[in-house]
Amino acid sequence: MKHKKRLYYFVILILLVLFGSFLYFKPVLKTMVVNEFRDRSYEKLVGVYDEKKDVPSDVINNIKHVSIKWKSFALSSNRKALQNAIVENKNVLITIETWPSFNAESISVLDEVLKGSYDKEIKALANVANLSKGSVFVRWNPEMEVPVKQYPWQYQSPSTYIDAFNYFSVHLKKLAPKVKIVWAPTGYPGDSEFWPGKNNVDLISIVLGSGGEKLSNIYPSNLTDLDKLRFKLHRLRFMDKPVFILSADGMGNVQKTDSILKKIEVERNLYKNTIYSSENFKEPFVNNQIRKNLVLGVFDPMKKLIDEPEIGVEHIFVDWGEIQRGEFLKKFNEIITRKHDVILTMEPWKSTSNLPDPNVLQSTLNGKYDKEISKLYSVIANVKQTVYLRWAHEMEIPIHRYTWQSQDPVVYINSFRYFMNFLKEKPKNIQRVWGPAGDRGSADWYPGNDVVDYISIAIYGLPDKNITDENMQEAFSNIFQRKSYRMRFFNKPIFITEFGVKGSEKYQDRWLIDAAKTIQNDKQIFGACYFNLYDNPKAWGHIKAPDWSISKNSLKKFSSELKQSFTLK
Repeated sequence: MKHKKRLYYFVILILLVLFGSFLYFKPVLKTMVVNEFRDRSYEKLVGVYDEKKDVPSDVINNIKHVSIKWKSFALSSNRKALQNAIVENKNVLITIETWPSFNAESISVLDEVLKGSYDKEIKALANVANLSKGSVFVRWNPEMEVPVKQYPWQYQSPSTYIDAFNYFSVHLKKLAPKVKIVWAPTGYPGDSEFWPGKNNVDLISIVLGSGGEKLSNIYPSNLTDLDKLRFKLHRLRFMDKPVFILSADGMGNVQKTDSILKKIEVERNLYKNTIYSSENFKEPFVNNQIRKNLVLGVFDPMKKLIDEPEIGVEHIFVDWGEIQRGEFLKKFNEIITRKHDVILTMEPWKSTSNLPDPNVLQSTLNGKYDKEISKLYSVIANVKQTVYLRWAHEMEIPIHRYTWQSQDPVVYINSFRYFMNFLKEKPKNIQRVWGPAGDRGSADWYPGNDVVDYISIAIYGLPDKNITDENMQEAFSNIFQRKSYRMRFFNKPIFITEFGVKGSEKYQDRWLIDAAKTIQNDKQIFGACYFNLYDNPKAWGHIKAPDWSISKNSLKKFSSELKQSFTLK
């Protein structure tokens, strides 16, 4: 009897444990979803941009687009459906999406790929793909560059994404050599940051009408269909690969896309030796610039630091009005008298005008400002000092602080080239500087190796207008790592023509020491120029404009740290 009671209690205990376990794991069980296979015809192939004609002409009308979500690590539940799609269609485009097995934010699907968690899936995919008698195109984790959280691989480290993409591609190609690997951005600004290199990419795909792109709402969306596609293809000019053009939710069709592509080809041919010259964009992309010394300078209109012995260059900003009125000549000659080199940022507008030219870049190309440009060169081309000439800076930021921002990148590039090539022969003392802020999509505005001697970027500690706590500022090293990575396509020395930090002197010193160490360690940095003034109040609205000014003592600490590893010029 006692044994029966004990057995009874034991069974009850087991049931209670099982019930408790069910309650505990119930949320997890709900989120555990097996792989999903689905028709992806809502994303149709409506065009192919293929300058070398590597893609068969009949692909557009003979291709089936399907999608698989890898939510568990086994393809068995989808094998039959995928096999049917491959066997029954001449060409198949397979979009692979890797999701965590459980809806846990702490799980990185990119890290899981690199750990080999999806290796069985890759092998199973390869086995099915090898059954095809046509072409199998595999598109992996698309739209990675869009800054939203629609997919678990978005808003992640570009280098991690690249590593995971190449891991997937190498493993799949090894098992299924005939498969064509498709790198799949949507064509959004910043897509080039995720470019994995040509070795493991056969084609590229972009998307018209992407849902994620609509959600981001950062960049202008009121573009014509022509400009939408033109800008997306322009962003891929560094990658010499055919491009699949997909249309989401009926945003395009074959006939319409073909008509637009013909117009784009006209522009491409027009600028094939400049903007789209293959000489400018050859892989491997390696920056082998090594400095011997460093130029240290200041933008210092209040003249608090310009006489310090560490300073070798001064920065001035000039607009059309200052050239016309003769103010520029006075400012320039003062610097030359101090025997300093000059960073000259040409701002193509009249900053005091109530009605600035909204089409200043095109107006420049039309010759409207030729007199001012000619007068500028007559001043700067006849001195012994080096002039670092920078045109229409921070053009890539999606705001309208300056009238040349957020404009057509092709027009910007042509205006840059027009300005820098204004004289038939470049004066020996002039160094041409391309000056993005270093933000997302910077590469879209690169004017070409033949007209750029230096790349400049801007680094300010304050990341956002809504942040007033100095301790919330971002370290120089973090900002530089992010922005310099975006310059990886260009083998040019870097000149940090603007940088600054606000706050107490103690905080500024700490931030500047980090900056000095970063500059020491990166031999591609040839110059650094501190912005020793408060920012323009008009740009900050109701927020008090930050004052970046530093003391002479802070400058000495900064330059002393720099001198530990090399000589200041």
